Amino acid sequence: MTELTRRLILASGAAVAAAPLIPPGARAGGGGSESGSPTSEATGGQVPSIYRYKVGDFVLTAACDGMGRRPLEGFISNADKADVEAVMKEFFLPPDALPISYTPLHVQAGDRSVLIDTGTGGRSAGTSGFLLDNLKAAGVDPESIDTLLISHFHGDHIGGIDSTDGKPNFPKAKILVPEKEWAFWTDPAEMERAAEGRKGNFALVHKIFDHRKDEVERFAWDSEVVPGITAIGAPGHTPGHTIFRIESGGSKLVFLADTTNHPALFATRPDWHAVFDMDPDMAEETRRKVFDMAAEERVRVHGFHFPFPANGHLAKKDKGYRFQPINWEVVL
Repeated sequence: MTELTRRLILASGAAVAAAPLIPPGARAGGGGSESGSPTSEATGGQVPSIYRYKVGDFVLTAACDGMGRRPLEGFISNADKADVEAVMKEFFLPPDALPISYTPLHVQAGDRSVLIDTGTGGRSAGTSGFLLDNLKAAGVDPESIDTLLISHFHGDHIGGIDSTDGKPNFPKAKILVPEKEWAFWTDPAEMERAAEGRKGNFALVHKIFDHRKDEVERFAWDSEVVPGITAIGAPGHTPGHTIFRIESGGSKLVFLADTTNHPALFATRPDWHAVFDMDPDMAEETRRKVFDMAAEERVRVHGFHFPFPANGHLAKKDKGYRFQPINWEVVL
């Protein structure tokens, strides 16, 4: 009997790495795809990044817009870089930059077709801007979407409202935004006193919303914005940052938006403050309240920046929380 040693494991891994890869779409027995050879897209790109599941009678589709990479230097304002690097290592993450996913959520709520947040629109650096392709791969026609729900006005959430040439990506959709978020980002005084690094986001808000100001609907917190979907105030990340409770048939899910960034860092260490949080102390307070609720009620959550497909459950652990990804299901 062969002894299972570290040397043997590593040698086996090297052998696997050296073996020729079967191209995506090809069959293990040879013969390539059904057309005889794998497509060029299959050899260099990713397959559609979508995941569909149900909450009661609602059908939800996580559709990834892509991802970016955030350098660790200065990312967490109240932690030593060495401590952050240690957590990155614990969770098998790269030592120098945090991979951050962007995953909007489509909700088919009866006859309502709702998209929560719109991704970057390809405006952000990195491999992003794939939302429309992934929605189409899921069978969701962007023209069929009747409602856009916006959690807050950061560019990776509103950038996909329009294409880069200014045309609406969802031409038949009514846009609903938090009234507190609208009040802050459209206030000329706030733009005037904003830090230099934040002025670009003000400019994007004006570019997307100025010509729509009479059409965009503003909603209050604790209101049912779509039947079965309730807006809940979750300030700190931005002044009007909003999460959404989705309920149907006795089941429930909470769309966390940016209550936290990557769970490996901010669920395990909820006291850490990300550079994107405009009021870090309030963001931490909100994060703990929302996570406590999710853990106590054992409610399913969707985190916009969680690793795809971006949903699962939160449980209390030590002084923080543990994120348990969902178990992938083949059928709804």
